[in-house]
Amino acid sequence: MASGSKLAIYGAISANLAIAIAKFVASFITGSSAMLSEGIHSAVDSCNGLLLLFGLKRSKRPADKNHPFGYGKEIYFWSFIVALMIFALGGGIAIYEGIHHIQHPEPIANVKVNYIVLILAIVFEGTSLIIALKEFSGKISLKGLLPRIRRSKDAAGFSVIIEDIGAMVGLMIALLGVFIGDFFGYIYADGIASICIGILLTIMAVILAIETKGLLLGESISEDDIVVIEDILKAHPTTVEHGLIKSIHFGPDSVLVGIDVEFADHLTTDDLEKEVVLIESEIQNKLPHIDKVYIESRDL
Repeated sequence: MASGSKLAIYGAISANLAIAIAKFVASFITGSSAMLSEGIHSAVDSCNGLLLLFGLKRSKRPADKNHPFGYGKEIYFWSFIVALMIFALGGGIAIYEGIHHIQHPEPIANVKVNYIVLILAIVFEGTSLIIALKEFSGKISLKGLLPRIRRSKDAAGFSVIIEDIGAMVGLMIALLGVFIGDFFGYIYADGIASICIGILLTIMAVILAIETKGLLLGESISEDDIVVIEDILKAHPTTVEHGLIKSIHFGPDSVLVGIDVEFADHLTTDDLEKEVVLIESEIQNKLPHIDKVYIESRDL
């Protein structure tokens, strides 16, 4: 999944850099606070993409004495930093700019520039979102996306999707604000749109922070995976009983599973060793994302 995440991140960075430049130029020409907020949003998203790439690279470092299970959680840490940046730099500045322009409203000049830039930005962001959705789940659909994100351990993948969706909604808000200010002559529309964009970015940041917090703390495998492991254990007549199936994700493709198993008393030491190896290999064959399985024989 890492290569897929990288492709989505590269697409997002390319789109956001081009869009940020266009928005800042348009903001300078027109004086639109909503456009400035959107420019800041795109610039922050570009920086966030670089942070995610950095996190992906760091997470691939091999295990060592200090981190015997590897560095897979680095990507979760950097995804959490991305959430903080969206909240502080994106949401905070957008809300500030909006309040400032409501207190000191000015009509937007050269409004056609805003329309052109926003429509182009929607096209670019839409393309980035399509790439991210396809790489994340193999299909271009928002249906059932939230449950897929909650189940996913690919923090880089769903971070890009959340950012892209937020960008698309933000662009629609900015476009609506420009239109209301232009068509109805309501000079406060631009500032209100900027505040709405800031609130949107704050909500995005909270959602992303909640998802990455769970991964940082250490989420277990899914209920479906637990059922598969239980079925494997039940299929072995030598297993009498097993304890709680303990598991933790150390990254999108690194999972540790530990199980206490009570085996039949008649097994010899050699038989017991063979049975443990067999169960471990069956679990890893059926669930390839589980790369570490530890089974301990004990009376339960």
